[in-house]
Amino acid sequence: MKPVVVTCGEPAGIGPEIAAHAWAALSDSIPMLWLGDPRHLPAGTPFEQVETTAQALSISSRALPVLAHPFAAQNTAGTPDPANAICVIEVIAHAVALVQSGEAAAVCTAPIHKKALKDGANFAYPGHTEYLAALAGNCDVVMMLASDKLRVVPATIHIALSEVPKALTPAGLRRTIEITHAGLQKQFGIAHPRIAISGLNPHAGEGGAMGSEELSWIAPLIAQMQAEGFTLQGPMPADTMFHAAARARYDAAIAMYHDQALIPIKTLDFDLGVNVTLGLPFIRTSPDHGTAFDIAGKGIANPSSMIEAIRMAHRMANT
Repeated sequence: MKPVVVTCGEPAGIGPEIAAHAWAALSDSIPMLWLGDPRHLPAGTPFEQVETTAQALSISSRALPVLAHPFAAQNTAGTPDPANAICVIEVIAHAVALVQSGEAAAVCTAPIHKKALKDGANFAYPGHTEYLAALAGNCDVVMMLASDKLRVVPATIHIALSEVPKALTPAGLRRTIEITHAGLQKQFGIAHPRIAISGLNPHAGEGGAMGSEELSWIAPLIAQMQAEGFTLQGPMPADTMFHAAARARYDAAIAMYHDQALIPIKTLDFDLGVNVTLGLPFIRTSPDHGTAFDIAGKGIANPSSMIEAIRMAHRMANT
């Protein structure tokens, strides 16, 4: 067994405290390794510093194993320090290196704050997902949000809604379907994945009355991939594909843009949703929320999504 390495994320946010809570909840079942500056952990957190990932296995049941990565500054809850930005980025790269070398089973990333990283270290990526893809050699990836109630993938992610029709292409959607299909097989153990695909327009275009993309290329692409052996449904109206009876008919849904995908899962399972990056040569999960600066340091942050993210990473690593 190898540990799940958990990154510190933005130290001024809730990342360190929910990591400590997650260790307390999972210490008897899943070995963890926290990567960050131990000064940033909540006061009273039982931790022990280690020099290698292997040492974490014997420690994790009694204390949070910490592989120390010294930061430039202490953390002030709710106020990110630009001096710490480069270290946040280095911790992510270090965690990926540990997983790629086989020293860790998976990586679970605590939330980062993109503006803080851009201001403090000129971070060049829209978010975690894109940076992880670059660390893995610029591979094609997709972002899945997953819980016991729904798995959903947005075909486009962090772009303006006005840019979505131009960003969506047959090649891009095909690649999203392929990566999702492979991820469901390899990381979730689903031999024959069933994937539902939404339309772009209201009512999936309603026969061309509300948009032409479904007729002109989305439906033909789905038909072509069905003929190749993929089990696909769609294009489906997005407003009727997320109720319980509809969800029972597929293993994952692909939506056309960010909010079309994230609104249903955050409505259905806000506290337990997990962000999974599919297409990487290693396992990466993350809680499905941000840094929550407004409640950082108050001891009231809900660790449920972090706990589920670590559980899912461990389960995927052992599938």
